[in-house]
Amino acid sequence: MAEEIKTFTLTEVAEHNEKKSVWIIIHDCVYDVTPFLDEHPGGEEVLIEQAGKDATESFEDVGHSTDARDIMKKYKIGELCEADKKKTKKVEEKTISWSDPKNNGNSSDWMTWTISIVIALVPIVLYRMGYFGSNK
Repeated sequence: MAEEIKTFTLTEVAEHNEKKSVWIIIHDCVYDVTPFLDEHPGGEEVLIEQAGKDATESFEDVGHSTDARDIMKKYKIGELCEADKKKTKKVEEKTISWSDPKNNGNSSDWMTWTISIVIALVPIVLYRMGYFGSNK
């Protein structure tokens, strides 16, 4: 017999927003990360700051490893109720991934970093090729 998945509302999750009880939402799943506060590599402050909220965007921005994603499974206590999932989707839709086919060439963080790196490397390459610095 399959175990029933417990569902929570945004209001219920929001009540767990302090160090003694820290719940967060990531991809519509609800996690009680209170026992993980002392173990979190980024420090407990990072989790407490997201307590009672949808932390999906922050979680993905950091780029957590596969190991981190496996660890978080043991802290899952349920899922967000269907009515509230729609409210969090608005945040996720605003997040544009560099591999997102819907991006349609709009600028994003990876593009900014790539351009910055290229601009920084051009003078170095030109110098190494002898265009600057020495008059031979």
